[in-house]
Amino acid sequence: MKKFINANIYRNSDATEILVENGVIRALGTDLPPAEETIDLKGRLVVPPYVDAHLHLDYVYTGGSKGAKNNTGTLFEGIARWHDVKKNQSFEDAKERALKGIQEEVSKGVQFIRTHIDVCDPNLTGLKAMLEVREQLKDNVTIQIVAFPQEGMYAYKGGDELVEEALKMGADCVGSIPHFEWAREIGEKSIHRTVELAIKYDKLIDVHCDETDDVMSRFVELLNALAMTEDIGTRTAASHTCSFGSADNAYAFRMMRLFQKSGLNFIALPTENAYLQGRQDTYPKRRGMTRVKEFWESNINVCFGQDSINDPWYPVGNGNLMNILDNGIHMAQTMSMDQLDTCLDLITFNGAKTLNVEDQYGLDVGKPANFLVLDATSSFEAVRQRADVLASIRNGEYLFRKSEPSYDIELDLFRKTR
Repeated sequence: MKKFINANIYRNSDATEILVENGVIRALGTDLPPAEETIDLKGRLVVPPYVDAHLHLDYVYTGGSKGAKNNTGTLFEGIARWHDVKKNQSFEDAKERALKGIQEEVSKGVQFIRTHIDVCDPNLTGLKAMLEVREQLKDNVTIQIVAFPQEGMYAYKGGDELVEEALKMGADCVGSIPHFEWAREIGEKSIHRTVELAIKYDKLIDVHCDETDDVMSRFVELLNALAMTEDIGTRTAASHTCSFGSADNAYAFRMMRLFQKSGLNFIALPTENAYLQGRQDTYPKRRGMTRVKEFWESNINVCFGQDSINDPWYPVGNGNLMNILDNGIHMAQTMSMDQLDTCLDLITFNGAKTLNVEDQYGLDVGKPANFLVLDATSSFEAVRQRADVLASIRNGEYLFRKSEPSYDIELDLFRKTR
């Protein structure tokens, strides 16, 4: 049994101690019974693990590959470049890069990842590699796989059949990309097919939805309507929804009432969409963000994700969700003092809700002892300082722990330099 003491527990101001036994939280409080091992957290903030709700692990580190250069910086050229790059992808290469990407994310506090894997490949190479990785790492990181037709369910011949095959092989979620299909009607057809497959195989849904500046791209409306009809809104996520950030208010506020009714989840990708969107704008230039602030204030679940790490769409990215949060709250203008105290939800609790893993997530008695120790004493300071992760605990054991921050020569503003 272990006892973590002197903790500042996020969302729980009454407890300063965590008692862990056999990988499970047995008690939260103060002056808890003694344990075989006591760890002093010295007043630092304890939060649940970071959740990356949207990532492409089969694309990571391909940005420097031959033919990967995206000259226009647009989503659509990125898809065209990936079409060529993936032809040279082997099982070993896909697995090696995925493992490297997961290592990078987990080293920064992520323990839950939803990854979209391109199934527009008759051999399903990336999917096979990811299924193996998911099983190998299941004790240390929770991975959900989305069967994602990057080149379209119907724009890519047989794409819908490959999605279904991926679900049979073990993918957790049904994906689609309606705004990439060749006509609005075909995009709508892909949404219908997505919902049909989710019901048939009892899977979650995560759609790349309206990732465009085109205000007439409104596939989220149909997705929400079908999810509401089938009562699966809480099991459904709409990723990106960039065009909703450009929609007129009359439409947007009508839809938000319907989103509240359905329980649909939203995933925003602040850094990637700021980079990709608005490429045809002069000024004012749109930044690609959906209505994060309005969703949050309307109790519509919204979270953030990394999306890409050095691929044909986005040249940088490193799995640091504190950086994603920092960019997102600036772009969404969600930085009141109250919001700064709770915005860590956007990379923790809200992501867990989107992934439907709340039964195994959070700092509650009876749940797995999964949490982070941040180099900060409050949620406000963690966000303000972009706090580092000092330790990541999984099932009561350290995934990693860093030394206390220290200086070889400490700063002294009054020290004489000459």
